[in-house]
Amino acid sequence: MKKIIVFVLVTTMGFFAQNVQAQKVKMETSEEKIEVLKARKDEVVELEKKALKREVRAIMNRLDKGEITEEKAEELKKEVAEKRALNIENRMAVIDNQIALLERNGVWSSNVVWDGEVLKDIVNRRKNRKPEHYRRTRSDFVFAFGLNNTLADGRSLDDSPYRIGGSRFAELGWAWTTRVFENSGWLRVKYGFSFQFNGLKPEDDQFFVRDGDMVALQEFDRSLDKSKLRFDNLVFPVHFEFGPSRRKEKGDDVSFSTHNKFKIGVGGYAGFNIGTVQKLKFDNDEGDKVKQKSRGGLNTNNLVYGLSGYLGYDNIGIYVKYDLNPVFKDNLVDERNISLGLRFDLD
Repeated sequence: MKKIIVFVLVTTMGFFAQNVQAQKVKMETSEEKIEVLKARKDEVVELEKKALKREVRAIMNRLDKGEITEEKAEELKKEVAEKRALNIENRMAVIDNQIALLERNGVWSSNVVWDGEVLKDIVNRRKNRKPEHYRRTRSDFVFAFGLNNTLADGRSLDDSPYRIGGSRFAELGWAWTTRVFENSGWLRVKYGFSFQFNGLKPEDDQFFVRDGDMVALQEFDRSLDKSKLRFDNLVFPVHFEFGPSRRKEKGDDVSFSTHNKFKIGVGGYAGFNIGTVQKLKFDNDEGDKVKQKSRGGLNTNNLVYGLSGYLGYDNIGIYVKYDLNPVFKDNLVDERNISLGLRFDLD
């Protein structure tokens, strides 16, 4: 029973404190609006006086041109003077009513006709007020896939021993995007982590064999239904992203959206090879299907680093990445992985 009483007291005190704070904010907001309205009373008089001068000047010009008589000019001046006096009276009444409502209720009333100049002033003050929270960083899921192969000195992709269409890559990761400038979103830094899966499928029934520190392709002693080598990497990409953005405001929260906008990203990545798997599939002498899987042992580089970039629209783009490190450590000819495909940044 004692615990229940303590819980009720704490809850009540928290609720009371919250209400007090809300009333305080409400009061501060109301007082600010009242000060604006009071200042507007003097401005209303000045605006109407200036308008009256313009109208009297126009009447005198018509008199000078002989368009009206002096009697007519005096009549018109009297009419505009009465109109402006009534405008001041009516607009003052509107302001006084709004002040009274704020002082009594602390809120605006939708049943009272707004003074256009006062409303415009309030809106401008809010626009010019610096928002309390600029959301500069957002996060999104990254997914990419496409074709994979290697480049080597003196060898083009046409001469590659790996299948162009069969060798593929995939990438899964998470990225954060931060605006470089507080009030502009054209330049962003995109960073995070990704798991890359780069696959190579040798042609002509070949597979990878290690001889000492060297790794080379060797023909299998029978027809292969499948020969594939996969490199699994954990990398940490960083890109500078360029492109237009659209400012969005929700209350005091300000952000810059790249929805339906073009973007260019250039940068690179660095990380580690966390696994290497070679898979072979073939028929044995008895005609049975055999699957072989071997992990590691091919003297691959443990450190992975390279360059990457993308050109996209909204959340989809063309993606390319190139490893600066050789695939194998001590081969006579260095092969470097290269990938081309589609990238999706799903925020």
